[in-house]
Amino acid sequence: DEDSVLVMRGGGPVGAPGMPEWGNLPIPKTLLERGVRDLLRISDARMSGTHYGSCVLHVSPESAVGGPLALVRDGDPIELDLAARRLTLHVADAELARRRAAWTPPPQKYARGFTRLYQ
Repeated sequence: DEDSVLVMRGGGPVGAPGMPEWGNLPIPKTLLERGVRDLLRISDARMSGTHYGSCVLHVSPESAVGGPLALVRDGDPIELDLAARRLTLHVADAELARRRAAWTPPPQKYARGFTRLYQ
C-alpha cells in the first residue's frame, strides 16, 4: 500500500555481480492505479542519475555479504528521516541478532571470469 517500502536485495558487486544498474525500481502498477506517485525504494544496487522519487541505493555492506538488507523481512517497519539523515529498521536488537545468526550467504554463482573475483 502507500505506506510500504520496497526493498531489493542482491544488486551489489557480490550479489549481482559487478553491481549492474538494477536500482531503477518502478512503483508497482497497482499503486500507480490508486494514485500513489512516490514509494520509498531501498536497495544495495545502483542506478543512473535520471531516476525519480524517494530511493536509497548503494546500501553497504550489501545483502550478499550479510549487510543490513539481508536481515529485513516482510512487514518490518522502516523509517527514513531525511532531515536527520537517518534510515532506521524498527526491529529489536535481539531479533536482528537471531536473524544474523541464522543468515547464510547465497551460493557462489560463478567459477570463472572476472566476476569470480567479487565472490
